[in-house]
Amino acid sequence: MGFISDALNRIQPSATIAATQKARDLKALGRDVISLAAGEPDFDTPDNIKEAAIKAIREGKTKYTAVDGIPELKAAICAKFKRENGLDYQPNQAFVAPGGKPIIYNAMIATLNPGDEVIIPAPYWVSYPDIVLLAGGTPVTVDTTLKNGFKLQPEELEKAITKKTKWLIFNSPSNPSGAAYTHAELKKLTDVLMKHPHVWILSDDMYEHLTYDGFKFATPAEVEPGLYERTLTMNGVSKAYAMTGWRIGYCAGPETLIKAMTKVQSQSTSNPTSISQWAAVEALNGPQDFIPTRAASFKERRDLVVSMLNQAKGIKCPTPEGAFYVYPSCEGCIGKETTVGKVIESDEDFALALLEAEGVSVVHGAAFGLSPFFRISYATSTEELTDACERIQRFCASLR
Repeated sequence: MGFISDALNRIQPSATIAATQKARDLKALGRDVISLAAGEPDFDTPDNIKEAAIKAIREGKTKYTAVDGIPELKAAICAKFKRENGLDYQPNQAFVAPGGKPIIYNAMIATLNPGDEVIIPAPYWVSYPDIVLLAGGTPVTVDTTLKNGFKLQPEELEKAITKKTKWLIFNSPSNPSGAAYTHAELKKLTDVLMKHPHVWILSDDMYEHLTYDGFKFATPAEVEPGLYERTLTMNGVSKAYAMTGWRIGYCAGPETLIKAMTKVQSQSTSNPTSISQWAAVEALNGPQDFIPTRAASFKERRDLVVSMLNQAKGIKCPTPEGAFYVYPSCEGCIGKETTVGKVIESDEDFALALLEAEGVSVVHGAAFGLSPFFRISYATSTEELTDACERIQRFCASLR
């Protein structure tokens, strides 16, 4: 018998974290590296949120809290869902975790049994299938296409549902593609889900506030109230409020599920950091006017990156509706040879060769379940993005 568990052997380390760390390591060795791998806003946490945290420290709010969050934050979460999504929740239906990832983990651990299936549209955030595997479930990936804007089609969802299906993990705007579903597109999917009452929906709305060109965000339980009793709607403060390191995710859903998730968290992390919770109260209840301003900056960066990548030989980059990622195809580079004689046979080869030749770190598409693509985060300065895209253009032009 091996020392490491079978569950751990079923999964891989996070590819996005690995790519980001590799870029850090190369920088430490003196390499000129531009990292476009991390999904982290380069903006600072707003001052009013920082001050709320400092105030909490000075007032001695540094003790254990309730496992699933302080009452003040749960009230702020319920108010947010009502104000922005038209969803009515009571505090006993709200849950706070140390980040968005533990929400997914707690929900899967609390509900999955061996043989249970979880539908995950690809490309997907790298952690979805591995969390399902850790929990003993079976991920069922459904490939989307560039032609359809990387959006799950209702007939594909219908085909993927079986008697063993327990969850659909749904993410809009998407990491990694930036694809966001309109109200009408969502309605077609929720119509399918209404026919299958045994299927629950985990809606990951982490990039809700980062949409462009007048796009109007919607979430499944808002579009179809009939799904309310089997939907877990999750969000967090990391992206919109530039609070990645504060580690606060939140969600709301049926009380029975929330109690089960609380039970899991009571035996893992216990409560999220008390100071971060008070900061999150201010984030949700305080001024929101900076969000559209920052979203406008992200849109400018998106437009720059899409334009420059589409000028790179062999690259095709669609324009995403939201988040701060692009997911371009590198199909036109597959089969070509680098200046050092390396044949690019996959998107992973492309990403590695790009890093070696030009010092640009991206994440290969296979990590997100759909090839031949790669993900770029444009959550960095215009100057750095321009430099990186020029390097990508130069690299692609050098391929033979």
